[in-house]
Amino acid sequence: MALIALIPAHNEAAGITATLDSLRAQHRVPDRVVVISDNSTDDTVDVARVAGADVWETAHNRARKAGALNQALARLLPELGDDDAVLVMDADSVIDTEFLSTAERLLAGSDRLGAVGGVFYGAPGGGVLGQFQRNEYTRYGREISRRGGRVMVLTGTASVIRARALRDVAQARGDLLPGTPGHVYDTLALTEDNELTLALKTLRWDLVSPPECRVVTEIMPSWKDLWRQRLRWQRGALENLRHYGLTSVTWRYWGQQVGIGAGTIAFSLYLLLVLITAVTNTWGWHPLWIAVGALFVLERLLTVWRDGRRARLLALPLIPELLYDAFIQAVFVRSVLDILRRRTAQWHHVGQRTAT
Repeated sequence: MALIALIPAHNEAAGITATLDSLRAQHRVPDRVVVISDNSTDDTVDVARVAGADVWETAHNRARKAGALNQALARLLPELGDDDAVLVMDADSVIDTEFLSTAERLLAGSDRLGAVGGVFYGAPGGGVLGQFQRNEYTRYGREISRRGGRVMVLTGTASVIRARALRDVAQARGDLLPGTPGHVYDTLALTEDNELTLALKTLRWDLVSPPECRVVTEIMPSWKDLWRQRLRWQRGALENLRHYGLTSVTWRYWGQQVGIGAGTIAFSLYLLLVLITAVTNTWGWHPLWIAVGALFVLERLLTVWRDGRRARLLALPLIPELLYDAFIQAVFVRSVLDILRRRTAQWHHVGQRTAT
């Protein structure tokens, strides 16, 4: 099995060396590493070449990451056998040393396994906002583990995809799948990784995210950047479902979105109730609700326990994380309103900050 790494990069000179170093440190080193420089105006190309990667530069690409990957895959896929594989990896991420050897072993063990996705965790730094994101990602990783690695979204941070599966997607575009015939990635999708997940599942490929395939990825450095990132993620997920409709594959995803909406309403009503009881001075400490609250605090604490003292200290007071959850729910509400009002979606890129 040949294994080729593709790394789309737009102005990632500050962090791409660490990404490439993590590939060289793999137990199973890629046969080839290609950095796809997409309209970079910094030193991404020079830094990637010095680090030993091949560099392909996109030509007239206006379709962001999806367009860059489509150009590279159109060039690469004809050279690959059906059971060869492509690692698609973000230029701001670092993978654990077992990632590629685990992916190769799993792909070799099942002809119907189309892709092995990463389980992502947040990079250090970022103060309290960074810790909020790390706690969130840690809980998401636990959820994947509890589902036995069953994939809801094939993460764009790092995933190994069988060449035959990529070709199947390209051939089904414009017929069974939305998008342009011949393209692997739908360039109209705001979240290309979520859309590719739906495409592969629609074509009946199996997907898995084992715990050994750990990825450490960037965290958003400001609330504004986080808002824009999550707005793109959430709106992209909703628009992907709208394009696919209600099918045997998407009904679980529709259910998840309905659950988010119901949770948002329930949380809003809870906050309203708390406000009313505080204003009317009818607050009481009933043993039942104290016990329920204690269990909730315990759950929040234990689910991030392995991440150390800072994670636990943020989870213990409960209220800060509840406010963070309210922020994420506000993103959901805004996404729904934007779709209803047919507002044009915006892509937002945050380049890595140079360490100081």
